[in-house]
Amino acid sequence: MGTSLKKVAKKTKEYKYVLLAMRHAKTEPFGGNGSDVGRELTDKGRKQAKTVAKGLAAFKMVPTRIACSSATRARQTCDRMLKVFGDDPKVDYRQSLYEGGVQSVFDELAQTKEKHRTLLVLGHEPTISIACQWLASTESDPTLLDLLNLGMSPASIAVFGSNEPFNQWQLHSGELIALLTVKDFE
Repeated sequence: MGTSLKKVAKKTKEYKYVLLAMRHAKTEPFGGNGSDVGRELTDKGRKQAKTVAKGLAAFKMVPTRIACSSATRARQTCDRMLKVFGDDPKVDYRQSLYEGGVQSVFDELAQTKEKHRTLLVLGHEPTISIACQWLASTESDPTLLDLLNLGMSPASIAVFGSNEPFNQWQLHSGELIALLTVKDFE
């Protein structure tokens, strides 16, 4: 896509609150260990998580709170990112982000205190892309919304901005600023 991280970071500064909605990094195929919830990251996935975290950190977009699915691949993605972010983000692991659908994303927004200005929700497809479609305001770029219809590739992030605290977000509350793939962070 060739999205400039510098421009995205500058645009996020226009808002009090920034949501990063992310799909976990590249995972082993289903069927290896018999359990979807236990699927692990591949070597490529581990590299993706680290690359994305380094890019977010470089442009001062490190979350203060992370709501992460409790599935192994999401936890591993988060763990790799935390090696770059350090101990600052508060992390909550949620089974609901694995099995609860779109409502689980809205529940995480509702539970986020106003002191958290940058929130990372780390989950799965198709939940993340569908939630993003519901969250995107009318000011959002229609081209980005069309891309969300295709789903999000591993380690992709949808970046939203709003001046409303997360616990007040409803449908169409955030401007979809960017859809970032791993290539944008390289």
